[in-house]
Order: sequence, then structure tokens, then C-alpha cells
Amino acid sequence: MALVEEILSELWNTSMHSKGGRVNLFGIPRFKKKSFGSMRTTIYRLHKQNLIEKQSSGWFLTPEGRRYLNKKQDSLQQFLSPNKKDDPRNLIVMFDVPQFKKAEREWLRWHLKKFNFIMIQKSVWVGPSPLPKEFLDYVKKIKLKDSIKTFKLAKPYAEK
Repeated sequence: MALVEEILSELWNTSMHSKGGRVNLFGIPRFKKKSFGSMRTTIYRLHKQNLIEKQSSGWFLTPEGRRYLNKKQDSLQQFLSPNKKDDPRNLIVMFDVPQFKKAEREWLRWHLKKFNFIMIQKSVWVGPSPLPKEFLDYVKKIKLKDSIKTFKLAKPYAEK
């Protein structure tokens, strides 16, 4: 997860306690692998984008930050692969996702790899069928269905 989402998630899930228990974002070292400078710069950017705000008791997520986080968490939904690595590759997936939906296009490529598809060209992939129903329902939900075409092959694709 990117640092921005990690910070926003932590603010969203923050519960205030006193000593010995969980406190706010800066009360416990949850970001052990991140440098102080990286944290400070990211928090500054989040504040400038009106995603977080500083109040007397610490940093809090703004309503805009909550919307941003919900969108990010929703767009990163993940699915399990129903196929095995050695299943016959008999489904071609072709897509043309617009530039303004770059994150969705990268999400789609990542899942095709996860589903044991291989890339023939940048937007032409071949792999085992069928694609999971939940995945196809989600593709429809995020309005990518019209950008994706699938074709069942008569015989499995043979890698060279």
C-alpha cells in the first residue's frame, strides 16, 4: 500500500487511548519502514490537498479524505485466481482502457497476471478460462466492461 493510503487508513482507524494503549497516528510507531522526512512530506501534501486537518488533539481525516480513501480501497479490490498455472490458455482478453482510467488499467493488468494470463501485446492477454464471476461483476461496477472484450479459443494457445 502506498504511504498516502497507509496514512489515511491509519487516521480513519485511529482510536484514542492513553498510556500503554493505542493512541493517534503519531503515538505509536506503526510506520517503522518509513523515514521521518518521508512521513513529514506526505503529511504536508495530504494537508495541502485537504485530505487531513490538524486539530487541537492531532491530525484527523476530512470528509474529502474519507471519500478519497473509500475510492482507493474500493478500486484496489482483489480477487483470488480460480485457475492453476498449468491450466490450458484458451481465453483471449483484449482491452482499450482510456488514459483517464490509468489506475483501473494497471489493476486489470495486475489481475490478469494473477489469473495466470500472459501478455501477447500490451493490451492483448491469453490465459485460462473462465474469469471469476465476482471479478467480471466488479469490472462492470467500475465501468470497464465496455473497454474489455473476451474471446474463447477453439484450441489452447501454445507458448513458443
